[in-house]
Amino acid sequence: MNISFFLLPKAEVAYLELESTMRQALEKMEFHKYSAVPIIDRHGKYIGTLTEGDLLWQIKNTHSFSLEMAEQIQLKDIKRRVKNMPVKIDSKMKGLFKLAISQNFVPVVDDHGIFIGIIRRREIIEYYAKSIDNGNS
Repeated sequence: MNISFFLLPKAEVAYLELESTMRQALEKMEFHKYSAVPIIDRHGKYIGTLTEGDLLWQIKNTHSFSLEMAEQIQLKDIKRRVKNMPVKIDSKMKGLFKLAISQNFVPVVDDHGIFIGIIRRREIIEYYAKSIDNGNS
């Protein structure tokens, strides 16, 4: 099955640029009710995924943390503890399933590493549930 059928395109995904601040990340994640967001560089390449846990560790390890300080901390300076792996648009469903075990979503990139969207865990699970219901294992 072509994974592009499940793609939520970049235009419909909340993402952050590497030069964004921690405060921008907190506000975007709160607004969209996301626990993780993709990070891209200024050229549109996928860099990684920022999680609530990454932000909490940064807060914990920043002496006398304040929201004003969060305006000075850039995402490039925040350690990301989990490396969410992207897939290329021509990947197969089997590869997505393995990644979805540990990721809320799977970032999708083109042949040049440019971020083009995500596939949510929910769609992957639904695909396999329907497959099982239809007798395909």
